[in-house]
Amino acid sequence: MVLFLTNNIEITKPLLLWLKRREKTLVYKKRLSLKLLNKIKPSIIISYNYKYIIEPRITKRYNIINLHISYLPYNRGANPNIWSHIDNTPSGVTIHLIDEHIDTGNIIVQKKVILDQQLTLRESYKILHTQIQRLFKRNFHIFFNLKRKKLQSQKNKKGSIHYTKESFLLDNGYSTTIQRLMELNR
Repeated sequence: MVLFLTNNIEITKPLLLWLKRREKTLVYKKRLSLKLLNKIKPSIIISYNYKYIIEPRITKRYNIINLHISYLPYNRGANPNIWSHIDNTPSGVTIHLIDEHIDTGNIIVQKKVILDQQLTLRESYKILHTQIQRLFKRNFHIFFNLKRKKLQSQKNKKGSIHYTKESFLLDNGYSTTIQRLMELNR
């Protein structure tokens, strides 16, 4: 059974429907606990747009796969779509294992994504989610037998992290173009 952790059904729904056609899948929106995991014994755990930080005692016992819309190690944490443009770091998507820190686990697979500066933040957000869902589907077969030591480590790689408290309001919100966002942050 697949345990699918999410708090955003709207954006994750296409992947979730695809997954349900292939595997028995349980969607979970609350804080994950060892008690639940011991009860349902999932064969794979996927975190995608899940708002909770998972406890180290869980991440040390289970391989939990996270879908993150940044090109790690850049823009770990919140709002990676916005920060990649502000920090002038690569845009992309990464599927990685969750460890005891925020978005620092070993990388399973990733892809750079070039975004036109005329796109709005909303449009680029949707593109990144489409890309990560495609990447997941193409690599689905490898997620069941992951060996942590054989994956690409992020240790000793410079990157960046941003927190929800760093969020800010733009005049036009997510209708702001990437170009305008970059102009505002020069």
